[in-house]
Amino acid sequence: MNERENSTRKDDRSVTVIGLGPMGQAMTRTLLAAGHPVTVWNRTAARADGVVADGATPAATPKEAVEASDLVILSLTDYRAMYDILGGATASLAGRTLVNLSSDTPDRSREAAAWAEGHGAAFLTGGVMVPAPMVGTEAAFVYYSGRERVMESHRAALALLGAPKYLGGDPGLAQMMYQAQLAVFLTTLSGLMHATAMLGSAGMKAREALPELLSSADSIGDILRAGEENAPGTALDAGEHPGDLSTVTMMGATSDHIVETSRSLGLDLALPLAVQGHYRRAIENGHGGDNWTRIIDSIRGAR
Repeated sequence: MNERENSTRKDDRSVTVIGLGPMGQAMTRTLLAAGHPVTVWNRTAARADGVVADGATPAATPKEAVEASDLVILSLTDYRAMYDILGGATASLAGRTLVNLSSDTPDRSREAAAWAEGHGAAFLTGGVMVPAPMVGTEAAFVYYSGRERVMESHRAALALLGAPKYLGGDPGLAQMMYQAQLAVFLTTLSGLMHATAMLGSAGMKAREALPELLSSADSIGDILRAGEENAPGTALDAGEHPGDLSTVTMMGATSDHIVETSRSLGLDLALPLAVQGHYRRAIENGHGGDNWTRIIDSIRGAR
């Protein structure tokens, strides 16, 4: 350890958090509450004021922030921001662990892992699956991927943020899970707003419509679990699409009706047309009698 590092590093429990949006601030406060010395840095320095008042140590530069801790957590807009911020601090990365909890693509996560390792740093990709107010609560969990020994060496500190769910050595896998979860989340939100707009055209207020629509959304998991004797997805993994409960043709007819209704109401058709397309392609490929899960073929690109 050089003299600069020795004077800056607090103890082996110290953690650096770079990026102080709501998520970064929540993580900083959670770590502080558990007794970890936390050094922070943010492009807009004023964003650090609140957590500094709570006990965090502000760093003047990214280099100083990196050198303060062996564990460096990044909570940024995207991975490009990591390069912009740490580009001038690469000489200080050797021997440290970067945990990037920012959102981006799996390929960019893999590229970032190679970049970090090229500078002598270990790298973990992470995806926080709760909003900032829930960080550090029993409901919080975070997906991680990268080298398992790196994950285990920092498990205690990372577990404070949320239960760690380790997915494997591929640095892109945690990002893939994060994006997959958000694909479900964002599509569901769009579906709820589309349905609310449909009912609104008939004079129903959102406060009346949403309770009914949310009960439908809440039931989806139970419906999918009830359709499988084993874990959900078992039949899908086996390439089986039994149409005894619902078929592509039946669901496709429903999607046609949703498009027709939406068009007559003057609503945006992007979402219902996309869904309709899934069923039409499955029918065109001769799978009308199969379960609705058959639509995964065209989503995967199979013809």
